[in-house]
Amino acid sequence: MRLLVIEDAHDLASALRAGLGRAGYAVDIALTGADATAKLGVHTYDLLVLDLNLPDIDGFTLCRGVRDGSIACPNGQDLRILMLTARGELADRVRGLDEGADDYLVKPFALAELLARARALLRRDNSGGTAVLTVGELCLDDGRNTASRGERELPLTRKEFAVLRYLMHRPGHVVSAEELLDHVWDEHTDPFTQTVRVTVGTLRRKLSQDGEAPVIETVIGRGYRLRESV
Repeated sequence: MRLLVIEDAHDLASALRAGLGRAGYAVDIALTGADATAKLGVHTYDLLVLDLNLPDIDGFTLCRGVRDGSIACPNGQDLRILMLTARGELADRVRGLDEGADDYLVKPFALAELLARARALLRRDNSGGTAVLTVGELCLDDGRNTASRGERELPLTRKEFAVLRYLMHRPGHVVSAEELLDHVWDEHTDPFTQTVRVTVGTLRRKLSQDGEAPVIETVIGRGYRLRESV
């Protein structure tokens, strides 16, 4: 999943990138509203983590612009928005939700809670009410960052885990390499790289060992499909 963190405090933005990155998310950073607007117009994000006190635009205004379409965004109505701010008054929280935020977290905060709220938001319309995804013999625990096939634990890298998580949210559907690149890798990735093919290849080998049935199918000319039953 790909996140955009809009936060003007450099140290906190860097800490959020590191903490969310360790959880397997691809994270882009915007330090201003203008930077955020430019990135929202180019990339498709799954979750927006939004500070309200930006130097050039109020976060409420940015949130409203994403929702009403005045800020160009490929998925403005579906994009999950988590406001992360020091403004904790009841009126601010109510306004944030009324402007279109899906959740509101007040600073100071614990990273564990932020990660839990992010998982909850990203599960909506996908996998139901828990952090555990199950597809056939595959089981992925998003809260514990573990994955297994049957009784066998899968020793996945962060990026392999992220690719598997994305595919398990869409079992049976063909997912293109471009879609994976857009949702699992951040803005610093070379779009002409072979990293998607290489990562899917290593993941495929780890998922199917010692004669086990293949889990990820290649659909020639279209992308990859996770089998719904194995």
